[in-house]
Amino acid sequence: MNNPEEKLKAFQTENNIVTKGPLSLVIQFTRMVSQKEFPLNPDDFQTSSKGQVAGLGGGNLRKILGEHGITQILSSEGGRTSRGSMGLMIKYVEFLNAWNAVEPVDFSAVENFWVEQVRGYFRNKPFILTADTSKTIGANLDDLFDQAKKRQLQNPGAQYLGAVLQHLVGAKLSLILPEGSFDFHGASVADAPLQRSGDFVMNNMVIHCTTAPGAPLIEKCKANLRDACYPIIITVFDRVRTALDLAADAGLGGRVEVWDIQQFLSSNVYERSSFDEAKRNSTLADIIDKYNEIILERENDPGLCIKFEAERDS
Repeated sequence: MNNPEEKLKAFQTENNIVTKGPLSLVIQFTRMVSQKEFPLNPDDFQTSSKGQVAGLGGGNLRKILGEHGITQILSSEGGRTSRGSMGLMIKYVEFLNAWNAVEPVDFSAVENFWVEQVRGYFRNKPFILTADTSKTIGANLDDLFDQAKKRQLQNPGAQYLGAVLQHLVGAKLSLILPEGSFDFHGASVADAPLQRSGDFVMNNMVIHCTTAPGAPLIEKCKANLRDACYPIIITVFDRVRTALDLAADAGLGGRVEVWDIQQFLSSNVYERSSFDEAKRNSTLADIIDKYNEIILERENDPGLCIKFEAERDS
C-alpha cells in the first residue's frame, strides 16, 4: 500500500487542490470528520439548502492553521462559498471511505499533509510591492522587506530577505552597467567554493549583500583590501550602524562603504526618472521586471518573485 503522503499527493494532483478554496475545505473537513464513524455519508455534511458544505468558516480555518503556527489568512470565508466545494467534498468523502476500507485513516498525518500544502501555497505566492505614492520609495520597500521577514519566520532556515536584497541589487546593477560587467549567482551560493571575493565584482569594486553584518563579512572586506579591491556593504537600513561599527572596530574605519538597500534603490529610481515623480513607477517597475527575470533564471523558488502593483507611467 502507498504511504499516507503518496495517497494524499495522488488525490491532490487528481483534484487540483492547490488554491486557497480547495485547501481551505480539505483542512477543515479533515478535522471535522476525524472523530466520525465510517463509512462517511456526504449528505451529513451539507447545509439544509444543499448549496454549501456545512461547518466551513474563516474563523474555524484560522484556528486550525494557528495551531500549526500559520498566521497568514488563507481564506476569509474558509472556502464556504468557493465554486466546486460541494463536488470536492463528495470526492474527498469517497477517498477517505476507500482508504478506511483498507486500513485506518491516520488523520494526524492527513492534517499535517494539508498544512504543509498551505505553507507551500504561501511560499509560492509572490511578494507584493505597492507603489503608494503617498509614501517614499524607501517606505514602500520597507513594506516589501517586512513581507520577506514574515515569510522567513514562517519557514525557519529559509533566507528570503537576503535573497530579495541580493537580487534587487543585481537587478539595479544590470540596468546601469553594460551586459557582462559582472556575474549573477543564486543567493544561497557561498562565496568561498566559487573563489568569489563578494556577491558582485566589477573591476576592483566588490559588493557584499547582507541582512546581518558580522565578523566573517569584515574578514572578507579585509581580504578585498589586501587584494587592492574596494569593498562595499549593502544591507538593510537598521543594520548600517552595525556594519560601520564592525568595520571601525576592525581598523577599517573609512575604508569600507556601507549603504542601505532602500537608498541604494530609491536614489537610482529618481536619477533614472530624471527626478520626475510622474516617471517613478515605470522606473521602479523596470527594476522589478529585471529582478523577476533573475529569480526565474537563478533560483528554484518562484515565490521569490515580486508583483508590482502600480500602473506604469505613460
